[in-house]
Amino acid sequence: MAKQRRRLGDWGEAVAVAYLTQHGYQVVAQKWRCAVGEIDIVAQRDGVLAFVEVRTRRGIDPGMAAGSITGAKRARLITLACLFLAAHDLPADTPWRIDVVAIAARSQGQVAAIDHILAAVEET
Repeated sequence: MAKQRRRLGDWGEAVAVAYLTQHGYQVVAQKWRCAVGEIDIVAQRDGVLAFVEVRTRRGIDPGMAAGSITGAKRARLITLACLFLAAHDLPADTPWRIDVVAIAARSQGQVAAIDHILAAVEET
């Protein structure tokens, strides 16, 4: 089962990269890892870095995927974004946000819906 889940996640990330590219984003990094965890996609458009969490679920409602981000996951994404900025020696005033790309997948491996939520996770 874990293998199928990993395949679905990888497929979803590939769909998200294609979606972002089609919408004018330049992908800077994929699957960026550090000791704290992983950022699925880092993309840039109009001078703003977008740290993108990809959530893929089977079904036709992308809201199921977007709603699966817990408070702990939100906090980890903020930490990861800050660590990415530091690791790449980017200035402290670099504009950035954390987006979610939620993908609903049909059982045949087709995209049912994509929901790109800008600034889905905010610092508190």
